[in-house]
Amino acid sequence: MFNIEAELKKLPNKPGVYIMKDKDDNIIYVGKAVVLKNRVRQYFRKNKKTKRIQNMVSLIDHFEYIVTDNEAEALILECNLIKENMPKFNVLLKDDKTYPYIKIDVKSDYPNVIITRRLQNDGAKYFGPYANPGAAKEMVDFIKQKYKIRQCKNFKSQTRVCLNYHIKRCLGPCMGYISKEEYKKQIDEIIMLLEGKTDKIIKLLEEDMKKASENMEYEKAAYIRDKKIAIERISEKQKVSNISENSIDVIGIAKNERLVCVEIFFVRGSKMIGREHYFFDNLQEMNDEEIISGFIKQYYINKETIPSKIMIQEEIEDKDIIEKLLTEKLGKKVEIKSPQKGEKLRFVEMAEKNAKVTLDNKEKENNDILGELKEILNVEKIPRKIETFDISNISGEFVVAGMSVLKDGKVNKKLSKRFKIKTVLGQDDPKCMEEIITRRLKHSIDDPKGAFGDLPDAIFVDGGITQIKAAKRAIEKYNLDIPILGMVKDDKHRTRALIDENRKEMNLSETLKNTLTHFQDTVHDTAISYHRKLRDAQMKKSLLDEISGIGDVKKKLLLKKFGSVENIKNAKIEEIEEVKGINKELAKKIKENLNK
Repeated sequence: MFNIEAELKKLPNKPGVYIMKDKDDNIIYVGKAVVLKNRVRQYFRKNKKTKRIQNMVSLIDHFEYIVTDNEAEALILECNLIKENMPKFNVLLKDDKTYPYIKIDVKSDYPNVIITRRLQNDGAKYFGPYANPGAAKEMVDFIKQKYKIRQCKNFKSQTRVCLNYHIKRCLGPCMGYISKEEYKKQIDEIIMLLEGKTDKIIKLLEEDMKKASENMEYEKAAYIRDKKIAIERISEKQKVSNISENSIDVIGIAKNERLVCVEIFFVRGSKMIGREHYFFDNLQEMNDEEIISGFIKQYYINKETIPSKIMIQEEIEDKDIIEKLLTEKLGKKVEIKSPQKGEKLRFVEMAEKNAKVTLDNKEKENNDILGELKEILNVEKIPRKIETFDISNISGEFVVAGMSVLKDGKVNKKLSKRFKIKTVLGQDDPKCMEEIITRRLKHSIDDPKGAFGDLPDAIFVDGGITQIKAAKRAIEKYNLDIPILGMVKDDKHRTRALIDENRKEMNLSETLKNTLTHFQDTVHDTAISYHRKLRDAQMKKSLLDEISGIGDVKKKLLLKKFGSVENIKNAKIEEIEEVKGINKELAKKIKENLNK
């Protein structure tokens, strides 16, 4: 459960974008910040707010954020996310006029280079968006001066050339003075320039500037200097949205001694539209390449939507076969790339940076929980493994128990266990609790490397004093010193406190309350789901199997059609007759037996 106050404390002192979501996980607002910690905190402080902001804050259930290198990146990313998700509380940044793009209509015989604020799916190449409209204009002006491409908006053949030809600003394609092939060479070089391949051009400009200075042509040198600065400004990578391919996933990874975080950025239509992250444990001994390889296979092989390119930090050993499988699935080439320089490398580095921020926050949360538990339990070492138990039955029938494990401050459902009660007759929850904890402890004592692993550092029982005493009787049988506490719920079925055998209540932080509520709910679900499974199996066996003429085949067909014995009981005779092999007489018999 998301705790806003706790999450506010984790916000970094870095620029980025924050994403506000409601209880249904809908994005309701996207904003940018020079310092995320300062900006996001303002929404939740008791200060004067506009009515719109008050309404928005009242709907916020949780928030996310993405760290960027600078405010310009945050601004562009904010625009992309708003256009993709259309949050209800964003007003000013919803249309395509927010930032300019540079457009080249490559389908034309003699393309022009223009500035536009409207993106269209027209086959043209778009570069941007650019946070600095002035720099975009400088770049287009430079291109038209340097490459002498056409200046006219509407190209058509002419009977005479215009003034731009005479002042050497155009090569006269309207009169056929330059071939399509020669003109295309210029356009190809311009595209390379806009894609950021500027090193060669800047080097040439530096040489020209030096020559002009040596010849004391200072005005010309200053002009070249200004054009060089314009190129450098434009070529500053807008890695949030300036990747040229239309469908890319960028994967970053961060790890510590306990957890691994894999972060994915989704780039569609040259813009980043969102991200996801996943946590994994027990992978400490694997290297990054193995983890990424395993993740890609699990994540993409059965996924409906696959990008044309997946970018990662390091090459993976089985790259070729994964590419082949994904290419066959998508129906067109899929590549897994490890960029070594430029914009794409910086995008991978950004994903890895955000993976580390996400992991650090997760670790901080877990450390806070573990530190608080250590203090509550008054123990010397961190309680890394805590177990809880719950009993489930109805009037003493189908009595079972569930066990759940809190490992390193996080509920680990894979370690959950289920028990059938063996020695207790009737409804006696404390004795059942004593039995299952005794059996559980014996597993670790007899086989520490078995399915139950090491003994727990503490045991939390789902119940009050009688359950705590039952658990203590179990550990005393083995002369163990394991702290025992009970989890107490409030009237909203949330864990409100931990109590000891003397009924002393331990005050809990909201974060720990949320964690223990999840812990308590998990063990309850484990126990009750097992109870229902046994009860339903017994009901199916005792009711259907006692009807003559119903064998295994007909029983399976009946349950497949109706889902449960209760639904068969409530069905009409005509509906039961629809099952293969069941006539009207047998259908009547089924109804009569089930309704006795």
